[in-house]
Amino acid sequence: MNLTDNAKEINTSQRKHHRLLLTVMLVILFIIIILSFGVGYYPLTPSQVLKAFLSKFGYKGDILPQAATIFWNIRLPRILSALFIGVSLSVAGSTYQGMFRNPLVSPDILGVSSGASLGAAFAILNGASNWVTQLSAFAGGVIAVAASYLISRKSAHSHTLSLVLTGTMIMSLCNAGVTMIKYIADPNDVLQQITFWLMGSLTKTTMNSFVWSVIPMIIGLSMIFIFRWQINLLTLDEEEARSLGINIRKYRLIFIIASTLLSAAAVCLGGLIGWVGLMIPHLARALVGVDYNRLIPASAMLGGGYLILVDDIARSILSMELPLGVVTSIMGAPFFIYLIIKRRERA
Repeated sequence: MNLTDNAKEINTSQRKHHRLLLTVMLVILFIIIILSFGVGYYPLTPSQVLKAFLSKFGYKGDILPQAATIFWNIRLPRILSALFIGVSLSVAGSTYQGMFRNPLVSPDILGVSSGASLGAAFAILNGASNWVTQLSAFAGGVIAVAASYLISRKSAHSHTLSLVLTGTMIMSLCNAGVTMIKYIADPNDVLQQITFWLMGSLTKTTMNSFVWSVIPMIIGLSMIFIFRWQINLLTLDEEEARSLGINIRKYRLIFIIASTLLSAAAVCLGGLIGWVGLMIPHLARALVGVDYNRLIPASAMLGGGYLILVDDIARSILSMELPLGVVTSIMGAPFFIYLIIKRRERA
């Protein structure tokens, strides 16, 4: 057997191994989703979950009305929201880490989370409904990223460096705006609502709010899945990529638009839920490697399952429900410290 045949055999073996890993991830994700329907203040047995599901399709067997109500009105929208938020943040994080060639990048690098926070805080200050608050948060996130991108194009520096710097500036500006709104807000009512939203939670999630938010998520996910192999090209040096005839600006813009849709929709649905877009891509990369054809699906499945599990912990570990963003921060900060130490050891 020559070296070429040996390399092909190793390549085939690796592809089979990665396909198996992705299949296992999908099965585990499905199991997590099913088991999560039973977690909460009102536990549901697997039998009650199945009967509650079938009740929507004409099942008339022995089922408690409370079980069907909890399944369809509380657990289902909440679990679906956690799934898609986890998927969106993880895929956006993977995309940005490849595009900026930096494993410490998170989805809010261009100010999407800060912009969404400012939009939501402004809406809450003016007594807006939940739907209007969602819309305002989404618009704020999109406007913040658009401002970062347009300002960076006027810079004489490297476009990647300019994006990061303008994103940091927009983020700081939006955070200042949120602080000002909190300062003038009524401390007995409005301030509490703003603070609760900023901590991240799925408590008020409904099927209507989920359906509205999932549309931009599906658009963003579709764009990234279609063009995901091009992210491999963006990990190359810019001069090297251009020498291969790759339109760097075109693909960068596509991925910024897609990631902004994902991040803004995730934030407007669940509030600020940090660290998911930073942690999960690293775990996916350790399992399936750096090829974005595999990394994007792996990040999606791991992110969805992870956030569902975190939400299960947040609503069951104590008598009161913990804010989801607080739990992800508690779990994410040690991981970030580990990444910094690991990178320093390699340097």
